[in-house]
Amino acid sequence: MSDKHGEEEKNLITMNVEKYRPKFHFSPVEKWMNDPNGLVYFEGEYHLFYQYHPYGTEMGSMHWGHAVSMDLMTWEHLPIALAPDENGMIFSGSAVVDWNDTTGFFSENPGLVAIFTHHIHETQKQSQSIAYSKDSGRTWIKYEGNPVITSDKYKDFRDPKVFWHEETKRWVMVLACGQTICIYHSPNLIEWTFGSEFGEGIGSHDGVWECPDLFALPVDGDNTKRKWVLLVSIGNEPHIKEGSRTQYFTGHFDGRAFVPDEASQTIRWLDYGRDNYAGVCWSDIPEEDGRRIYVGWMSNWKYANKTPTEGWRGAMTIPRELTLESRNGEAVLIQRPLLELEKLRTPLVETEGEAVNELNLLLKNHQLETYEIVAEFEPVEGIDSFGFKLRTSELEETVAGYSVKDSAVFVDRTRSGVVDFHEQFAGKHQAVLPLNPKCLQLRLIVDRASVEVFANDGLAVITDLIYPSSSSLGLSFFCNGKNEIPYKVRIFKL
Repeated sequence: MSDKHGEEEKNLITMNVEKYRPKFHFSPVEKWMNDPNGLVYFEGEYHLFYQYHPYGTEMGSMHWGHAVSMDLMTWEHLPIALAPDENGMIFSGSAVVDWNDTTGFFSENPGLVAIFTHHIHETQKQSQSIAYSKDSGRTWIKYEGNPVITSDKYKDFRDPKVFWHEETKRWVMVLACGQTICIYHSPNLIEWTFGSEFGEGIGSHDGVWECPDLFALPVDGDNTKRKWVLLVSIGNEPHIKEGSRTQYFTGHFDGRAFVPDEASQTIRWLDYGRDNYAGVCWSDIPEEDGRRIYVGWMSNWKYANKTPTEGWRGAMTIPRELTLESRNGEAVLIQRPLLELEKLRTPLVETEGEAVNELNLLLKNHQLETYEIVAEFEPVEGIDSFGFKLRTSELEETVAGYSVKDSAVFVDRTRSGVVDFHEQFAGKHQAVLPLNPKCLQLRLIVDRASVEVFANDGLAVITDLIYPSSSSLGLSFFCNGKNEIPYKVRIFKL
């Protein structure tokens, strides 16, 4: 009898630990995870390093965790890559392939170099260091001359993102320095020269600037119209209701200085939800692939240490392809889930029509936990709002749709499940999106503890965590104001 009770208790603990475990988003096996670090592709593997505290489920003594994937959807967890040393904890950073052995670490062969922030907790001193791997990232050797960049000017001096700038034949680093981004350059990843500083008088300064990334993208697929994109994450401050989030700038970069264009005089957000932060892009994606692939930490410093998971904490967004596309004469950043996600699909529903009740009769037959909805609507007069109620039960629902009155796509997680762990978790988040009278397209990706909304093919994006009961598996459609709206709906199990 005792064996049976012991097994039941073990199963219950497992259920609680795994209750909100994402099915297809990356999460740590156990303990705390935050920012993605060292994203690099090498020898057929996508490497994902990440901020990791192996001794607790809140932020603590930071290491670099490590995982690899062949497809960015399924991951193999590997041992810790970088651990604290006499120079401090291992904070965020990046990794590159040193193809031409500019460092001299690899005997003229290519190898991986990690560039990261050393943080000394007692003094809050931050500096930049490097490490290298000769075995595809399985083991790492810290450079004996660390740190390679120091500063007495900045208290916040962290999160180096490095790339090779082909035009000037040297490495470039963008570094978060309080409320600005400092740009350095180097011939060999070891000796660095200050180039310029960006950020004064432009963008949002609601919080400390963190986790920059700088890269070039063609506009509308045309390389002759290439622009540079600078991502800058904004730290949480108590008086800012949104908490941590990410803005972007577009402009020109000559290898030394980033010059923003006119469109960047307006603050532009990457994501209008609460849970996409510190995101950066993979380095060294093969030219024949050509995509700019991004992933963010799916949380918010408002409540990151309090989210109701057990034994582990933290997940990443779905990886996304970033493009620059013209909208109303302006180059804007577009996000789309990777095509690799479609390999996880099992088709469940494909329908079109106008009657709301007919669609709901069809949806009523499905109890779903993890799924994707791809829907198109032709808005008609008299409709106030429309969309889907996700992960529903008598007491719970997450609402994702479009408000005609507000001209905005939205997610309302007020009644999404467990919301009382932080006073600012519950709420409605929206992105202004002028209504096209011919078509509104919504793509909703639902995992066990998250909803990601991509509206009008990635023009507006909302990423939100949710914590519903395991039994909240209902799905329905709503249309306030009329009982009919022309629709095409496809649903896939994921």
